[in-house]
Amino acid sequence: MDAFLSSTAAVALAEIGDKTQLLTLFLAARYRKPMPIIMGILVATILNHLVSGWIGAWVGQSFNANIMAWVIGISFIAVGFWLLVPDKDEEVSEKWLTGSAFVATAVLFFLAEIGDKTQLATVFLAAKYQDVFWVVVGSTLGLMIANVPMVFLGDWLLKKLPLNIIRVAACVLFVVLGLVTLYQPLMALFS
Repeated sequence: MDAFLSSTAAVALAEIGDKTQLLTLFLAARYRKPMPIIMGILVATILNHLVSGWIGAWVGQSFNANIMAWVIGISFIAVGFWLLVPDKDEEVSEKWLTGSAFVATAVLFFLAEIGDKTQLATVFLAAKYQDVFWVVVGSTLGLMIANVPMVFLGDWLLKKLPLNIIRVAACVLFVVLGLVTLYQPLMALFS
């Protein structure tokens, strides 16, 4: 259950103010079809995070547990501080915006998630917990929690949410996850 809850909270917070959240807002304004956009986000996220979860679990199983704890712990802390840096607004090619809202959303969202903070968080969480299913379910739910409201209330939410405070909260969460992960290897060094 820790894998699910940690993944949900970490990804939901990390996603706020992220480029994919801005993409959601853009797609919602462009298409004005909430359900195809939401389904496109869901499908893209499941596919992207499944691959990320499998990679993370493989990495976690393939390397020494002590080394992995150091790598994962430091990675969580690095992602935490990375979250303090706002994403740059990236342009979306018009060629992807022809056709259905679902297809455009699924393709654009999948591509935008590649190398994104939430994708990397999913890799690290899967490596830490060794539970691909619950990490993917949690990270997908976290991403949906952050993006679905943008489909319906995007403009209003952007004006009301204090993004700097949310970025700091997400940073603190990832740093705490990193420190908790580093606790055992640190204790092993001093014993």
